[in-house]
Amino acid sequence: MAVRDDVVNTIAGFTLFADLTGPQLEEVVHIFDEAWFAHGERVLRQGVSGGGLYIILEGTATIRVNDVERSALKPGDYFGEISCLLGEVPVADIVAATPLRCLVLPGGQLEGFLTAHPRVMYRLLQGEARKLKNTTKWLS
Repeated sequence: MAVRDDVVNTIAGFTLFADLTGPQLEEVVHIFDEAWFAHGERVLRQGVSGGGLYIILEGTATIRVNDVERSALKPGDYFGEISCLLGEVPVADIVAATPLRCLVLPGGQLEGFLTAHPRVMYRLLQGEARKLKNTTKWLS
């Protein structure tokens, strides 16, 4: 797959990839696939299907838990990583609120990718801490 300059430029501005060099960003674009989802389409299904790390390039999505909208996702946000890391089904639906364009890394490749890119792993860990903090707010 040819390096897609538009995607490299887009992810260069994402917090998850803030510590990567230009060549490393190009590598990410080669490793990840792209996927598109229509408005209203469920990307992940609560309790049913998962299996990848998704990073939003364009569009927005909602997080729904038991049919209750909990949060919105925008470009630069990611989802699906918890299911990959734990080897479990998703605990929420992710639904495209607008047409959605994502980078996707299959779950089986996540560990290798993160260990090869420790700064991305650290940024992902920071993101998990923020998600835990927000979840705690939801529950209180």
